[in-house]
Amino acid sequence: MGKQYIIDSNGVIDYLSGKLPKKGMAFMNQIVNDIPNISVITKIEVLGYKTSEEANQLLTGFVDDSVLFGLSDDIVEQTIEIRKEHKIKTPDAIIAATALANSLTIITRNENDFNKIEGLEVVNPHNL
Repeated sequence: MGKQYIIDSNGVIDYLSGKLPKKGMAFMNQIVNDIPNISVITKIEVLGYKTSEEANQLLTGFVDDSVLFGLSDDIVEQTIEIRKEHKIKTPDAIIAATALANSLTIITRNENDFNKIEGLEVVNPHNL
């Protein structure tokens, strides 16, 4: 099995809205065609905005077709440690901890917050 990924909220939104460059879209198509992984935080973030019915259906369909990682004790403990060591928002710390706990690479355009966390791999689909 190859490298496994978890998609951050901005990765989901940029992909579904077609805002990625051609290489980024091709990369994301491969990830999404294999079952995509997301955090419960991403579900909350992408479905927590009032949008059109069409956009809501697209986002809901994406979430429903994804593997959803919840908050295990291990993820909670790693989130606490990440928050202690880095100035990072709690949702991003949860996504980082989820990636670390499950040996996943994060797909995001938010490299600044994630790149400072040791052992965390990050791919920015805008820079492929």
